[in-house]
Amino acid sequence: MSTLNPDQLDQAVRPMTAPDIQARKRKNGAEPLVCLTSYTTLTARLLDAHTDLMLVGDSLGMVLYGLDTTVGVTLEMMIAHGQAVMRGTRRSCVVVDMPFGSYQESPEVAFRNAARIMKEVGCNAIKLEGGAEMAATVKFLVERGIPVLGHVGLMPQSVNTAGGFKSQGRTDEGAAKILNDAKQIADAGAFAIVVEGVVEPLARRITEEIEIPTIGIGASPACDGQILVTEDLVGLFQDFKPKFVKRYLDLGSGIAEAARLYADDVKSGRFPAEEHCFGVISKKDDD
Repeated sequence: MSTLNPDQLDQAVRPMTAPDIQARKRKNGAEPLVCLTSYTTLTARLLDAHTDLMLVGDSLGMVLYGLDTTVGVTLEMMIAHGQAVMRGTRRSCVVVDMPFGSYQESPEVAFRNAARIMKEVGCNAIKLEGGAEMAATVKFLVERGIPVLGHVGLMPQSVNTAGGFKSQGRTDEGAAKILNDAKQIADAGAFAIVVEGVVEPLARRITEEIEIPTIGIGASPACDGQILVTEDLVGLFQDFKPKFVKRYLDLGSGIAEAARLYADDVKSGRFPAEEHCFGVISKKDDD
């Protein structure tokens, strides 16, 4: 991927699509996929020149809304934030998470909700969590024109049955299940799969054994691409820092410091000064 300056995006090639992402298997000589989450128009504009895929993740429930898990996120929340991201995106492939409860009941219910997301947001694809048990649903959606990004390994929507956010694939039985999950989702027609929170050798093996790209998060450098939550990347989300996150900036501390300096200026009367006001008649003008 060639990185573009924001002012070059008007001259960029057509927006990335699900088939473009599917073609980016590294063993075929492609560059690794660069993926990040985005929930707002502002963030989308800042990321668009640098990402191949932008995920409107249900992680917004924790990052933006202060929820303890992603389970409480609604379809309406995902649609609203998906629309905001689309307003700020020209180049990246935009994928919207299907929230908990919007697709597990049946393939028909999943199609109804996925179609609503695609129509109201205008995104390129949807993402859903699940392995073998969701393969029939993935196939149902893909056959009806909805591109699907899969998600195996650690699945945040299943946190209540998993007993927390724990790394996966540490036992032979667990690793075999996740590998089978990935293969079934790939065979069902997903264009790529997010592999989250699994031990490195397993993520590497999944990448080697399936024909569609893997996008790792807490997985392996061998994956065909990588994704992080943007707020983790830049230090805005500070409740905790996952082991797999590399912080490139600490904007959270910067914002807090800016607020402190502003508060000091307001309390001391230094802000606003004359240059921040309209229609001020200075002493020089009086003279």
